Amino acid sequence: MTRLFAFGLGYSALALARLMAADGARIAGTTRDTGKAEALKGQGIEAFLFGENGPLCSPATALSGTTHMLISLPPGDAGDAALLHHEGDIAALSQSCRWIGYLSTTGVYGDAGGDWVDEATPPHPLSDRAKRRLQAEKAWLALGERAGIPVQVFRLAGIYGPGRNTLAQLKAGRARRIVKPGQVFSRIHVDDIARVLLASMARPRAGAIYNVWDDEPAPPEDVVVHAASLLGIEPPPAEAFADAAKTMTPMGLSFYGESKRVRNALIKQELGVQLAYRSYREGLLALLSA
Repeated sequence: MTRLFAFGLGYSALALARLMAADGARIAGTTRDTGKAEALKGQGIEAFLFGENGPLCSPATALSGTTHMLISLPPGDAGDAALLHHEGDIAALSQSCRWIGYLSTTGVYGDAGGDWVDEATPPHPLSDRAKRRLQAEKAWLALGERAGIPVQVFRLAGIYGPGRNTLAQLKAGRARRIVKPGQVFSRIHVDDIARVLLASMARPRAGAIYNVWDDEPAPPEDVVVHAASLLGIEPPPAEAFADAAKTMTPMGLSFYGESKRVRNALIKQELGVQLAYRSYREGLLALLSA
């Protein structure tokens, strides 16, 4: 029987879990929050407490029967928590585990000045956060090679979907229309992430790296204006980046320090993926109607 174990039962992992559970798979994974663990158990998910500061209480019990594993935890200063505490336990799954997916970020490419990059582009991370991601990618790929378990890396764009999107931000009065000439971002709907992961499970390739973005990189202010038009409201006033930067968080500033367009041809050619939401327009329209 298929059993997914996710280190980090967060937004993207749960989107995948829902699809797999609907097809009869058992779902298990970790959370740092006791209350969330109980809520997940109420949904039929085997939830185990886990964080950076210590291992699973009973890794043999938690990981038993795992056929597929998803890593959806950001690495900390000391490295990837799952590997730090359970590298040996994971390697011991070589007889049962058929696929490991590591969710990374296209931040590992750094800044391309708005030009196109693809999986063959050498990574050049700028932020410490992206540098830790690249190191974690390498560590997981190395573990897969040693243990004989196919490990795949998925470099994700900005994730949006139900409850996390520009429409919701506008309704909450939190959306900002920040204008920085030449700045483009790419995005991916959380349900399309799940589709890519399922396609990879059907065609695992050890050592594979995939960019997971939609087809239309766009200036962030264009997305805000389009979302406002869908809601029939005026968009927030345009803010020059130089002015907006004075009140932005360090993380927000780091995003605006990089601009790139990322090709997603490999997920289509190799995995046969057809994105349900090829751009923010289709994605936001579907969310508006949900």
